[in-house]
Amino acid sequence: MKRSQDSYTFTVGKLDAGMAILIGERAHLIEFPSVLLPPGSTTGSIVNIAVHQNLSEERKRDQQFWQLQHDIFETFGCSSPEPPHLEVRNVTQTSVTLEWPPVKLATAKLRSLDIYKNSQRVAAIPSPLTNTSTKLSGLSLDTPYTFQLVLRTSAGTFHSNIVSIRTHTIADTSGISVCFGTVADPILLEDAKSALREMKAKWSDKIQIDTTHFVCTTPAMTPSGAQASGGSVAGGPGVEYQKALQLSIPVVQPQWILACLTEKKMVPIVAYYLGVTPPNAASYYSQRTQSMSQASLPSSGSASSAHKSAPNRSSMPVPSRGTDGTPPQRKSIEPTPEDPEAETEATQQSKRSASITETRHRSNGTMDRNFKFPQSQQQPLQRVASPPSQPSSPPPVPKQQHPHSQKPIPLPSPREGEAGEEMPPVNIITPSSVEVPPPPPVEKETRRQVIVDEEDEDVGETVEIDL
Repeated sequence: MKRSQDSYTFTVGKLDAGMAILIGERAHLIEFPSVLLPPGSTTGSIVNIAVHQNLSEERKRDQQFWQLQHDIFETFGCSSPEPPHLEVRNVTQTSVTLEWPPVKLATAKLRSLDIYKNSQRVAAIPSPLTNTSTKLSGLSLDTPYTFQLVLRTSAGTFHSNIVSIRTHTIADTSGISVCFGTVADPILLEDAKSALREMKAKWSDKIQIDTTHFVCTTPAMTPSGAQASGGSVAGGPGVEYQKALQLSIPVVQPQWILACLTEKKMVPIVAYYLGVTPPNAASYYSQRTQSMSQASLPSSGSASSAHKSAPNRSSMPVPSRGTDGTPPQRKSIEPTPEDPEAETEATQQSKRSASITETRHRSNGTMDRNFKFPQSQQQPLQRVASPPSQPSSPPPVPKQQHPHSQKPIPLPSPREGEAGEEMPPVNIITPSSVEVPPPPPVEKETRRQVIVDEEDEDVGETVEIDL
């Protein structure tokens, strides 16, 4: 370094606490570090001070400074944080599951990651650097919602895209996401999976963020279940079963899936919890048994065609009619000689029908259309004259018929008399000359008893009339 010709002369005026007061030629006072004075300088000493510029050091310093600025730009100025891309994973009647890729912060520092519902902050996402999904519950049925993520970093605030969804109705079962545990019946398991496929639902063997139900018939899982429960007994609770309990996921039986498919809507899970007998268990196993039995039986085309062409069966045979179109008559049962005192079935039936008919007329106040009131002048009953050839036998007296009976009085035919003898004239009694006594009064108790007997007894023989 070249020494400059210009220098300045100063006189040391005072030395105090490492500082020296220098007095210049023009009475200039400056403070100068005492350590920079020549050794042995004291008060009154005269020193020359020269100042020079170091250009090489300045260039070196500038070069280092700009290199540092370039490194900072390459490290922190080329990339910036990216806003998250929000997506819908699953939607149910009361919840929605959202997911997004890992956040890209570049060189910025994360401050918070918040979820917004309908432009209002709901909560902060826990562990935002590793967590990439969230599930929001407590939504209303069949209601539209909008969701958005807001990323706050040291480099600024970044908003994600807005996602619009609508919660499902009660008849939409596509939001079901099932995790299958241990199902003892393999046929029941396959039927449940087929029902899920038909409902466009999904299932897995692991608990996920969008799992809505855990389906099993027993919490046991062998052998990993015993290891997960920390015991040595085989058949302990499985790992996924324990996760379902920790996450408050309802544990139901496979019959719940079949019920949702049958009802075509979301069925309440109260009757299908683990340990409760499902209401549709008996019908399911009976239908499966019938289907298995029908599959095992051989099918024949002739039997099916004969069954289709067979006429309808009746519980009773069709009664036969006479050639003249008269209704069929019942055969009377004659009493056996071993029991002469017993009444025949036809006699008992006729008595019951007569008593029921009389009771009906009395109780209902109805009359037979053939009944006629007697005349005001009562005529004595006339008897039919008997033939003179049989004086010993009493003359036949016509039996007084019930006003409701319609059977004609049989008259003796000329063939019944002896041949060659003439029959005397017979007086025929007309119905108007028959005295009909008034019906006796009926008490209430007797009427009630007759009504009960009327309901139990048979009405009697019916007659078919040709149209």
